[in-house]
Amino acid sequence: MNMARYQVRWLLWCVTWYGIINITLSVQNSSPTKTYIVHMDPSELPEFYSSHLEWYSSTVNSVLSKQLESFEEVKEDPLERIIYSYGTAFHGFAARFDDNEAEKLEEELGVVAVLPDSVYKLHTTRSPEFLGIQPDDSKSVWSETQSDHEVIVGVLDTGIWPESESFNDTGMTPVPVHWKGTCEIGRGFTKRHCNRKIIGARIFYRGYEASMGKINEQDEYKSPRDQDGHGTHTAATVVGIPVEGANLLGYAQGTARGMAPKARVAAYKVCWVGGCFSSDILSAVDQAVADGVNVLSISLGGAASSYSRDSLAIAAFGAMENGVFVSCSAGNGGPDPISLMNTSPWIATVGASTMDRDFPSTVKLGNGRTLSGVSLYRGRTKLSPRRQYGLVYMGSNSSNPDPSSLCLDGTLNPAIVTGKIVICDRGISPRVQKGQVVKDAGGVGMILVNTAANGEELVADCHLLPAVAVGAMAGIEIKQYALTKSRPSATLAFLGTKLGIRPSPVVAAFSSRGPNFLTLEVLKPDFIAPGVNILAAWTGKVGPSGLETDRRRVSFNILSGTSMSCPHVSGVAALLKARHPEWSPAAIKSALMTTAYVHDNTFNPLKDASTDAPSNPFDHGAGHINPSRALNPGLVYDLTAQDYFEFLCTQNLTPTQLKAFAKSSKLSCHHVLANPADLNYPAISAVFPEQSSVSEMTLHRTVTNVGFPNSTYTVRTSPLKGVSVKVEPKTLHFTSTNQKLSYKITLTTKSRQSMPDFGALMWTDGVHKVRSPIVVTWLPPV
Repeated sequence: MNMARYQVRWLLWCVTWYGIINITLSVQNSSPTKTYIVHMDPSELPEFYSSHLEWYSSTVNSVLSKQLESFEEVKEDPLERIIYSYGTAFHGFAARFDDNEAEKLEEELGVVAVLPDSVYKLHTTRSPEFLGIQPDDSKSVWSETQSDHEVIVGVLDTGIWPESESFNDTGMTPVPVHWKGTCEIGRGFTKRHCNRKIIGARIFYRGYEASMGKINEQDEYKSPRDQDGHGTHTAATVVGIPVEGANLLGYAQGTARGMAPKARVAAYKVCWVGGCFSSDILSAVDQAVADGVNVLSISLGGAASSYSRDSLAIAAFGAMENGVFVSCSAGNGGPDPISLMNTSPWIATVGASTMDRDFPSTVKLGNGRTLSGVSLYRGRTKLSPRRQYGLVYMGSNSSNPDPSSLCLDGTLNPAIVTGKIVICDRGISPRVQKGQVVKDAGGVGMILVNTAANGEELVADCHLLPAVAVGAMAGIEIKQYALTKSRPSATLAFLGTKLGIRPSPVVAAFSSRGPNFLTLEVLKPDFIAPGVNILAAWTGKVGPSGLETDRRRVSFNILSGTSMSCPHVSGVAALLKARHPEWSPAAIKSALMTTAYVHDNTFNPLKDASTDAPSNPFDHGAGHINPSRALNPGLVYDLTAQDYFEFLCTQNLTPTQLKAFAKSSKLSCHHVLANPADLNYPAISAVFPEQSSVSEMTLHRTVTNVGFPNSTYTVRTSPLKGVSVKVEPKTLHFTSTNQKLSYKITLTTKSRQSMPDFGALMWTDGVHKVRSPIVVTWLPPV
């Protein structure tokens, strides 16, 4: 691991982030009005209003009246300003205001916060076996006796392609009686496209249109139909039924299945060509909870924001309060530290890992050297392995890439690259688009080179011309050869699919990293799951590269990103919910965290793809999910909505800001947590303050027995450099199921460290191993 990443500098970054976390990515619009999300306190509803919508309309009218008080009358209907009314997981409305109106709105009765609409971005034949879920094992979570058909997963994404075989409902039981959703129709989507598998489909676009203008219905489906592919891919990863013979152009051949193949899916289309808007996302979360989903899978992320200004976090809190498990992607900002999204403790934040499958290819240079890479190319154009092709690199020896070396549009000179293999540096533009630029300029092939930030991680792409991706070290050698030889040459070879890759899993370089800049005492990400080279269903509207010029059509595609790891967790959570319907969202997350593993298939600590060194909890959280063990975790760290609210009470929020989460008088601050590290979280993260006089800290945890009624657990801790760890009591004796017992952890500083200290605590009864990562941080003296 590059130790410099975790020197005092990272702590200073944390301090910097604390100063800017209120910044959000505001949606700019040329019109005088913009969309704002208005949080309302439902307990302030005046008795003379018959509904919340009537109250919201009156509130809007009051603001408009103040703006137009010099006129005789208000000529605009306030209801025309309101885009959405929220009332299940979130209370308030979205409406259009100019800046002055929005400022005045904050003074109105019951208004908790007024936030600008913000933009969110979209962040498998092998993964079930890799996760140890075998369909023919009656004891596994894949067992045919599993009643996961009653569990409903809501997927917020780009919609769904209903014709995919992954969503065939043959043999499925009737739709669960608790389902209250519907199937909305539109261009290319009718009632018949919903079935016993896709039991619901809705679209949310009012916030998008308020900022971006009307959707062009000739170019885009204003319906639940997915023309992007991302939503179909994530939905199939969650719940896709087994489809034999699935592959991408012959790669990854096998039986594709989702994590919970008998669960139902409801598609909530919130993303359009121009992005995903928070007002639409909130309406989808609100509606999904009202519809009756059990799990929400949200592979989206927005700009950094504090808890009280993060609308998705507030909506997810409401979903959790209603018993809904919420899984979100951690983001693709790695390997930079402090790059996480969706860090609220009531959200399952998922990082990405590799699997033991790869798609090898090679680059053979004219000097006889052969270097390894990956590719998913399978097209009409072939490069002969017995012939060498001219090789060109448009960059220089400088460490700074330029537009030509990045192969950006219009930067390649056809006179130089025609008939040659072109070396392209990663960065700025999509990887597959660089290949299109090379092809348009007359190149016959491409070598895509990782930068230092990408390290040796290799992500396969379905290129439009023969292309191989190589790691940073191989890239340096190839570029040096191309720049120093008078007539450099190379050829490319594609070797198909290879299983049993070692080591695996490895933390993906792109996977966003901690620490959690909002609250260092809550370790994030929570865990990692397969997110590299994942095969799943695809739209019939675009080719596998996603480029407009790609005329190929496939039923399955291979994608990478935390967008792919999130639905793996969503599907496993659905399986656990089916087996343990009484478990809370916190109990499900605890089961996944405390049973996660931190060693790869070579029995060595998990590695970080960006450095090829051991990863740490800021990279992998509690570890890599292990579904079979999560089914029977022994003990869980449970949390209620009140517990999470008590955590918020430690976060210096004002009473008004807390109201956004309280939603009613049921939740209030009892101040039972001495500090945020006392939250009953499955991971333990302690932060010693700047004062060196504070050398001891005691944290508290409570575990619930979900294993054998009569059981005795003993504790073990791994040594840490800077602290001694004492756990009291050292033994927990349980006499019944669901019994709760508490313990305390005392951390005493031996020597303050300049970077975080990592260790673990484990309770075991000889059968179960309940592991919690420990992270200790010392803030630098002021």
